[in-house]
Amino acid sequence: MAERGETCKVLVFDGCGLTTDDLYLLGRGETKIKLSDGSKELVEKAKEQVERIIKEKRVVYGINTGFGKFAKTIISTEKLGELQYNLIRSHAAGVGNPLSPERTRMLLALRINVLAKGYSGISLGVLQQYVDAFNASCLPWVPEKGTVGASGDLAPMSHLALGLMGEGQMWSKKTGWKEAKEVLKAHELTPIVLSAKEGLALINGTQLITALGVEALQRSTAIARQADVIAALTLEVLKGTSRAFDKDVHSLRPHCGQTLVASRFRALIHSDYYPSKIADPKKYTKVQDPYSLRCCPQVHGIVWDTIEFVRGILTTEMNSATDNPIVLPDRDDIISAGNFHGEYPAKALDYLAIGIHELASISQCRLERLLNPALSDLPAFLVDDGGLNSGFMLAHCTAAALVSENKVLCHPSSIDSIPTSAATEDHVSMGGWSARKALTVVEHVEQVLAIELLASCQALDIQRPSETTAPLEAVHSLVRNQVKSWTKDRIMYPDIETATKLLQEEKVWKTVEPFMKDYFTHQETDFSLTSTSTHCGDLTTGETVDGQLTLAAKRHKSNN
Repeated sequence: MAERGETCKVLVFDGCGLTTDDLYLLGRGETKIKLSDGSKELVEKAKEQVERIIKEKRVVYGINTGFGKFAKTIISTEKLGELQYNLIRSHAAGVGNPLSPERTRMLLALRINVLAKGYSGISLGVLQQYVDAFNASCLPWVPEKGTVGASGDLAPMSHLALGLMGEGQMWSKKTGWKEAKEVLKAHELTPIVLSAKEGLALINGTQLITALGVEALQRSTAIARQADVIAALTLEVLKGTSRAFDKDVHSLRPHCGQTLVASRFRALIHSDYYPSKIADPKKYTKVQDPYSLRCCPQVHGIVWDTIEFVRGILTTEMNSATDNPIVLPDRDDIISAGNFHGEYPAKALDYLAIGIHELASISQCRLERLLNPALSDLPAFLVDDGGLNSGFMLAHCTAAALVSENKVLCHPSSIDSIPTSAATEDHVSMGGWSARKALTVVEHVEQVLAIELLASCQALDIQRPSETTAPLEAVHSLVRNQVKSWTKDRIMYPDIETATKLLQEEKVWKTVEPFMKDYFTHQETDFSLTSTSTHCGDLTTGETVDGQLTLAAKRHKSNN
């Protein structure tokens, strides 16, 4: 649930309704957090349950015992506070580069959301201090490595808590990096004071895996829809046929993602609505196009279905109680279980890496067709005076190198497990590495597609004065406003960086979106899966796009 504040957006947290879009916005620091009244009541009830257990001198794991291998060690009441601090300090054992401010905000926001559910036994005061720190962008130093993804992301979450305790390093826009206690003081905040169960409540869960996973997911969404646009431009400049994207053909294999991608191609390439002077079907003399062109709906399509599968897993994970033990005040019970185990997001993010990688793999194939004169009527490496000039020769090598790296990075880390904590934690998810390598794979995909974008625009320049379709001409203009055409060799890497930034900022998508919307409004009014949707629809809820039932939802209803 969200409401507007005077100066920025405010998200009201109840532990249940956070979306991946919400979390990504929270990472940018433009949105503040407020706890719902209902959440406050649940948090207080759970804390009262913990206090009753201590008063009644019941022995419960995580409240008055040690942790992991020391679970059978009973801790005296007078040392319960010390136990919490010892836990945080000893578990703050991560290594590597610190998370960026954006990723740390996402991590902090996710932990607040989990605690807001009211099953952790945290005090409302400590939770509110977490909220206050988030709203002030007081962000602890959290190294990216050190989690095995069960029992949750203990090391990074401990670093997060350590900063809020006033220990270790912390960053804010106002102070930069300083001692945590100094940063808190500069923002008129005080360090948290921990009581029974609270140390464990702050660190047990899958929030690092999920936070990094959501960034990978959001960037995958952005690059996947722009990959459709770039591939359409390459199809045009290679004078491919539009027949492979025929609506009736794809209705015979109605995978949601495939249908979506085919519809986007129809809205971008040659049609009666957006004619092209380059890919004129009357001049098409080939029998058929290569797979990297005509199979884009089938290859790009499964990427979209993968993205939506992962979105579902991560959305559930974001709004789940991943603590241990779980406090159930309505039952007067506390249960030690396994909701902290990161196998769900770990497996999903390994799948995301495999899926999104395919966009770079097929892009590299299209690059070969753009640059190899044996496969097109374009000059070698898209440059005049070949030999004197090398053109896009080494840009293609860069793309090939990134694709090759991705092949290794796509090996699933979640198939590995190493016992820890004296074999008490004998099976772990390795989800932290799943998330980090998924981000690296996405970054490589962005860079490979940036190279294809530059190459396809250069191929269009070569075919002037002929023009392609209106939406693709708009993409060409967007690129040429930032990167000039190649007439002779120059330093290449700044152009690649500029094109990559265009994609990361989704400017290619924003350029074509109004054209696509106009196409569907006038040309395929009976087609429910519009180009303006970010996904294919929800099979279970019948989610609508622009007021129309999605194709997926229609199929679901017809089968029931």
